[in-house]
Amino acid sequence: MSKYDEIKQAAYEANMQLPELGLVLFTFGNASAADRLLGVFAIKPSGVPYKDLSADKMVIIDFDGKIIEGNLRPSSDTLTHAVLYKSFEMIGGIAHTHSTYATAWAQSQRDIPIYGTTHADHTTFDIPCAAPMNDEMIQGNYEYETGFQIINTLKQKNLSYADVEMILVGNHAPFTWGKDATKAVYNSAVLEEIAKMAFITETVKADALRLKGALIKKHYERKHGKDSYYGQG
Repeated sequence: MSKYDEIKQAAYEANMQLPELGLVLFTFGNASAADRLLGVFAIKPSGVPYKDLSADKMVIIDFDGKIIEGNLRPSSDTLTHAVLYKSFEMIGGIAHTHSTYATAWAQSQRDIPIYGTTHADHTTFDIPCAAPMNDEMIQGNYEYETGFQIINTLKQKNLSYADVEMILVGNHAPFTWGKDATKAVYNSAVLEEIAKMAFITETVKADALRLKGALIKKHYERKHGKDSYYGQG
């Protein structure tokens, strides 16, 4: 038994959820699972169809982006994951998809406004969209720079990775993260639903009003506040 078996299995299961939830097409997207004590993460191999995946095909990478174990080439987004794990010290999972509605918002280069309580159940902030990468970054180490594109956008908007566990990368697609790979995939599914609802809201009423502050506070705190009462505790 390998010391990496647990995160390999977690990464495999997270990746298999992506097509099951309708968040990826063909080999688009990837998910990873980290082991903070070992300083590594397991990630999907590049371009391998989901039906052909297995836990033992996951590739082990350290937080500097170096391959530690695995016979297959890791996801092309591996360095983005490495940068985020190194910078976001409390996360244990990352997911990247090209889900339709979230990607459409990314392509529009717009933050997703907080219109309703479904959004407020998960964050009190608009879903940020990073500005498209400049040419110098694109021509450099592109996937590595994407990680800093995400980090810098959160800083510019005075957000922490705990304030909002999801972001749109302008003209690209969404990334999400969480305490583990399961939560990262959950956040990807939530983001897609929020993006879809916001699109429909603006289609129904172009000048729709944002959710008022009292409802934002109420819905977030009943799930996440110190006196939360949602669920079974």
